[in-house]
Formats: sequence, structure tokens, C-alpha cells
Amino acid sequence: MRTILPDDLSHRDRHQLLLSGVSPRPIAFVTSMDAQGTMNLSPFSFFMSFASKPPIVAIGPAIAAKTGRAKDTWLNILATRECTISCVSYDMVHAMNLTSAEFPSEVDEYTVSGFTKAPSSMVAPPYVAESPYSMECRLFENIELRRDIGGNGNIVLLEVVAFHVADSVFTADGKVDPRSLDLVGRMGYSHYCRTRDIFDATQPGHLPIGMDALPDHIRTSQILTGNDLAQLAYVPVLPMYDGSFPQFASDFAADSIDVELACERPLGALYVWLQRGDRKDHATLHRIAQLFIQQGKIDEAWQSLLLD
Repeated sequence: MRTILPDDLSHRDRHQLLLSGVSPRPIAFVTSMDAQGTMNLSPFSFFMSFASKPPIVAIGPAIAAKTGRAKDTWLNILATRECTISCVSYDMVHAMNLTSAEFPSEVDEYTVSGFTKAPSSMVAPPYVAESPYSMECRLFENIELRRDIGGNGNIVLLEVVAFHVADSVFTADGKVDPRSLDLVGRMGYSHYCRTRDIFDATQPGHLPIGMDALPDHIRTSQILTGNDLAQLAYVPVLPMYDGSFPQFASDFAADSIDVELACERPLGALYVWLQRGDRKDHATLHRIAQLFIQQGKIDEAWQSLLLD
């Protein structure tokens, strides 16, 4: 493990090191206007939400360290106190990158990138029609970061006054489907990620037993990962073995343990394990429990492990 002190790095290296670890980051595609109505469209990956009542988001437009030039977006928001933020889907990535070039302030990045202006309802700047999720915002507060030591960063806190969400991303029960949004995240250097690899990790709605309460033969497993153990530790009370588990139909059949695991049939693998009668084969039992966990069958995983 390397220990790196910020002051030992150049600005460029420090910037990239920070962005490599604080990732993936959502992208705010910000439309702003100056007092004369000249428009600017620019992406920012220093972007996050911080409150929901009222909805507050923040972007971090920095003053260029090399030139000392302030971002047009920052100057525009300070001048007019308004902007819009459009989130960036995978289909928008390369056209979005066109707008990141250092065009003169009079150039309309909508024209350069081919994006369409959608009229806002509460603020003057438009939003990007191609985005599946956009917000109209008003300036809440601007925070300059460490100007006393020459800092070039800013936190611009923005209150969201209107949302625009594509009908196509809503599920039947009115929730926003992240797969339909297909948003991208910015990582270090020129790397991006696509938010299609989605999994659920529900926070426990009760006090869990915690990792320290797991029996030693489970907690010290050479097979189960930290994520596996944590999901076992979600339960509110330490389970006891249920003598009725497992149950198999009279015509139940299974191949070898490896075949059953490869076919993602943990119950079949457990059947073969029990038929073999080798109760000292703890590693195989843990592999079976791990597959139950991966399938979200925590009760079955616990009951399998309690056969050990």
C-alpha cells in the first residue's frame, strides 16, 4: 500500500489520483447563460446530490490552475443564478465530449455537439432534450475552496426547482428504472463506466447480528467472501437448524457437485453432497452456500451451513 501526500504531486498528477479513486462519478451536463443571453453547455463530473427537502445538488467548476481562467459555467451561474443540469446517458457520451473543448464563449456548444435545446419551465437556460433526466436549478450558495492557499475549486450549491424525466424510464409502479436511464459515470483519466451492471444491496431494516456474531466455522471460511459473510450477518437473530431442510421430491435427481454448481443448482449440489455422506467436506458445503447467497436465498444458505 502506497502512502502519497498531496503536496508531493504536481497539480495534474494530484488531480488524476483523486479522480481515479473517487469514482465512478455522475456527470452534470450544465447549460448556463450570461447576462447578455450567451449560452454555454459544459460537462462536470464533480457533481452530487446533498438534500431532498428542498432538493439540493452541487457541481464543482474549478478555475483552471494553469491559466487562472474561470469556467464560463461558474461565471454565468454567479451572474444569473440559474442553470439546468442534464444527466448523461451512454448514447450521449461522445457528443458530450465535443462540448468539453475550449471553445470561445460566443460559440454555442449545442450547435457544435448536435444536441437539442428543450425549453425550461422555471429558469431561462434550456436543458438537453436527448437526456432522459434533467433538472432546472437556481443558485443556493457558492463556496470558494481554500483561496487562502491558492485553491482553485468551488462548490456551487443549486436548488432544483423542476425535474424533467423521460416517460420511457419509468416502471409500471412509477419508479425510475436505472437500466433504462443507462447513465454513464466518469472515472480517472479518460475512463468511463456504464451503469448497466446493476445489483441490489438492500440495507437492513432491523438491527443485524453483525459479522462478530457469525459462528467461527462460518466467519473463518476460506470460501465465503466478505460480501458473502456480510449478507449472512444481515439477519436479525442467529438462525437455528431447521430439521426439515432440505426437502427433495421422490424423483429428485442430480449429477455431480461440480455440474450442479456450474448449472447454478445449489439444491442439486447439496443433494449430491448429502448422498456422499462426507460431512467433513466443509469446503464444498461452503461453495453450495455461496451459490445460495448469490441467488439471494439467505435462509437456504444458512440452513446449508448449519449442516456443517
